[in-house]
Amino acid sequence: MGCFGPTLVPCPTGAMSDHGAIRHEGKYKDVSRPDLILLDLNMPKKDGREVLEEIRADKNLKTLPVVILTTSSSEEDILKSYDIGANCYISKPVGLEQFIKVVQVPGSAWERTELLPTK
Repeated sequence: MGCFGPTLVPCPTGAMSDHGAIRHEGKYKDVSRPDLILLDLNMPKKDGREVLEEIRADKNLKTLPVVILTTSSSEEDILKSYDIGANCYISKPVGLEQFIKVVQVPGSAWERTELLPTK
């Protein structure tokens, strides 16, 4: 987090696929480590669940909070995401502005949008 709140750094799908942006590699070497990762499950180059598994297996990245922000509200996707280490699962169509409002207000707003497994 910056001095005046979070700084959003767009991360193209390819960058997440090889973690270049979060490992400070290549053209991302001067980018600060993120405080939070918003991860879509349905990316064109690599499945988000696979990316999450890789993040959780990496000793330098495994403590980063990962919020799944995706179109799926499938119970199977929710269960699998939490099982492999997601910190939160939010189903779109939550826009960025609405998402920022949710994370700025701890407790009640977060609880209204987060999806938990029913089992």
